[in-house]
Amino acid sequence: MSVYSISVNHRHAGIDEIERARFRDPDTALLRLSSYPGVSESVLLQTCNRVEIYAVAETEASLRKFALDEGMPFDIIDFHRGEGCLRRLLRLACGLESMIVGEDQILGQLKMSCLHAQKLGTIGPVLSRVMMKAIHVGARARVDTRINEGSVSIGSATVELAESLIGELRERVILIVGAGEMGTLVANAMAEKGLRAIYVANRTFEQARRLASSLQGTAIRLEQLCDYLSSADVVICATGAPHLIITRKMVEQYKGDKPIVFVDITNPRNVEESVGGLPGVTLHNIDSLRRINEASMERRQEEAVKVERIVEEELFLLERDLKRQHADRVIGGLYQRADNIRLRELNRAISRLNTAGRLSDQQVTIIHDFSMALTSKILAGPTRQLRGAAERNDDNYLKTVEGLFELLVDEGDGISYSKAKAAKTE
Repeated sequence: MSVYSISVNHRHAGIDEIERARFRDPDTALLRLSSYPGVSESVLLQTCNRVEIYAVAETEASLRKFALDEGMPFDIIDFHRGEGCLRRLLRLACGLESMIVGEDQILGQLKMSCLHAQKLGTIGPVLSRVMMKAIHVGARARVDTRINEGSVSIGSATVELAESLIGELRERVILIVGAGEMGTLVANAMAEKGLRAIYVANRTFEQARRLASSLQGTAIRLEQLCDYLSSADVVICATGAPHLIITRKMVEQYKGDKPIVFVDITNPRNVEESVGGLPGVTLHNIDSLRRINEASMERRQEEAVKVERIVEEELFLLERDLKRQHADRVIGGLYQRADNIRLRELNRAISRLNTAGRLSDQQVTIIHDFSMALTSKILAGPTRQLRGAAERNDDNYLKTVEGLFELLVDEGDGISYSKAKAAKTE
């Protein structure tokens, strides 16, 4: 049994192709996959940038057949197995496989996928261990490095720029001009900073009202813009208008006494360029935000080198744990069989001794302890050898032991001995 993955992601697929690969009914898909021959565990991860399936299976053939049967775009599917699959999952959890390097959402998405698989009963001991490790490594990467620090969107870059100019935004007044996609992104990022007030102005007042309502802000009509300039600490212009919205004359007349920052993220520009020359006024445009984002991405790429080292270190530990997990299942089966034989023979011996003269409770205890100690000492050496074989990837050694002692492999519930065969040996 190995860990496999099927992936359709943003590196090799467009939005339409990812959408085609998406499962409309994830529950049914996971349950169907579990019914394929040799598949014992499965987890499904679906985000806007990827559709990923992780499974424990005997061969890749079952997964390929599943992908074909489900109509997934086979020409752009990535198949991974074993070490390659595990490494990629750890990288994914760290944000190294994300469109925005180091983004944090993927950790929550992985946790939800695991919980969903648990609810359906499609995840078992192997994938539980693998997913737990991936989430741990993702968290460690964000604590030990700065992989998730710095702005990576228009919204976060605008916040970073404003904070670099006027300090903490808490209790500040922000005026957003434009309630479209860009205005919404910036407004949402700003609203997380504990503002004293946020005003949203838009040509279509109803659109401004909807956005302001979602932020617990105040909607104003575009023609009221001048009345709010004097109270604003930061004005963000994000309209789709092809002409100037804020002019030098408007700012001169209504600005007030306190400093004010204008951030114009439109193209063509909506804030007259000469506004930046007025006393107490700072003007930045989309180029400033691009520079912030580029600097952040450069820092994240530098941090990615550190994260790669963490991934390799944790991958070694994960593979060791999985090997030991396999050995422990074989060892558990071996001890189970030995203990059954021990108990059977112990009861026979006590019965025969009782016919010659009833044993005391102390004598029975001594014989019982002797049988336990004998079994443990006999199996101590094989236990060490089995764990060593697992760490050496010597599957043949483990399989030989399974065959020699007639152990039945069950990847989900462990290993037990064949009672039917054992009965013949009694």
